[in-house]
Amino acid sequence: MSESHFNEMYDGGAVRPPYARLEDWMRAMPAELRSLKQAEAEALFRRIGITFAVYGEGGDPDRLIPFDMFPRVFSQAEWRRLDRGIRQRARALNAFLSDIYGRGEIVRAGRVPERLVYGNEAYEKAMAGFAPPRDVWSHIVGIDIVRTGPADFFVLEDNCRTPSGVSYMLENREIMMRMFPALFRENRIEPVDHYPDLLRRTLASVAPAGADGDPTIALLTPGSFNSAYYEHSFLADLMGIELVEGQDLFVEGGAVFMRTTEGPRRVDVIYRRIDDAFLDPLCFRPDSMLGVPGLMDVYRSGGVTIVSAPGAGVADDKAVYVFVPEMVRFYLGEEPVLPNVPTWQCGRADDLKYVLAHLGELVVKEVHGSGGYGMLVGPKATKAQIEAFAARIRHDPANYIAQPTLALSTVPAFVDEGVAPRHVDLRPFCLVGERIELVPGGLTRVALREGSLVVNSSQGGGVKDTWVLAE
Repeated sequence: MSESHFNEMYDGGAVRPPYARLEDWMRAMPAELRSLKQAEAEALFRRIGITFAVYGEGGDPDRLIPFDMFPRVFSQAEWRRLDRGIRQRARALNAFLSDIYGRGEIVRAGRVPERLVYGNEAYEKAMAGFAPPRDVWSHIVGIDIVRTGPADFFVLEDNCRTPSGVSYMLENREIMMRMFPALFRENRIEPVDHYPDLLRRTLASVAPAGADGDPTIALLTPGSFNSAYYEHSFLADLMGIELVEGQDLFVEGGAVFMRTTEGPRRVDVIYRRIDDAFLDPLCFRPDSMLGVPGLMDVYRSGGVTIVSAPGAGVADDKAVYVFVPEMVRFYLGEEPVLPNVPTWQCGRADDLKYVLAHLGELVVKEVHGSGGYGMLVGPKATKAQIEAFAARIRHDPANYIAQPTLALSTVPAFVDEGVAPRHVDLRPFCLVGERIELVPGGLTRVALREGSLVVNSSQGGGVKDTWVLAE
């Protein structure tokens, strides 16, 4: 591991203060106990049913995401800065969505190119001129953050549609507390287990004006074959709301109803975990079997709230990402607390020229890609892979962005040989409704392959508990 990577636990030979109490714990754990605890964690994950299906792969459809027992720790001061930056970004992204489906001031001011917004495949014309309740478009914003030094945090990407992974944040904590209760007694760690209550409160706060009393909320899932189905059922269960599929809902008289054993029940808020294209076959893809015919008409007439709003994906497009710092300045009149990673847009002639000349040094991503697919990690690629990818970029330059390969920070991980540094990122989950709420922590993903920078679970990454120390 090159020394240029910032190690979050060790500064030179000394242990950094947030990790002070973990060194003794680590040293006091012999290899046999570690193996025993690792097996115990896996058994708990299996028993609870935390699995992750990967599309297009053979083998176990219910394989476990590897869980690393070594927690990642932030001091209160570090978290305060992250918290401020995440809230700021969530506000700016929502202001942008409200603007582009309304007056389009940022485009008219020349701050964001028109083609990136109105020519964007995630832009839903059906939403133009619409204002959702409380003017909130993206209610759960998952912001991926990487670190390169003690005070150097960068936003890697924004997830404004249906960010997943929060179930792992909750279960990682649950399992760590069950396995190492003494560790939690010795360290004062901010709780995350109130997230489902905050999520439910956020969903209820955006119910339509006509909803009586306690609004009825349902989580709309594509079904048990979806890779995040475990999370859908887990969250519905923790919030005490119904988990429904498209065929469980129907539209009648300007309202959405859910079929129940006691007869139809009106639904006020739908937390959907299916893509825009499948929501309503009368408005989007006519072949969709996952959605609810007529849903969009009810939504636009104020009879139901959809979370997050259709069309919110424009804000997390990787080409639009470049302009988020500009959104912060334009809408909030503030400087961004968390900077972007420097980014080249291949749709620009000068950027394209630079990227093609430096492919071996850069990370290149598809504008709409996700899950670590459709990307090139230049320093790890072969000459043939680089040449093949260059041809793809030349064929459709606007579909790609490029970023430098950052020296991502490392956190110790338990590996076969003992304890070794591994690269990590962080996805906190910011809730936007009547208020903006954030639990102190998030999902830390870890690249368990030595030297790997790809943390996605679909690419062999794992997860670990994320601690924010109390004052």
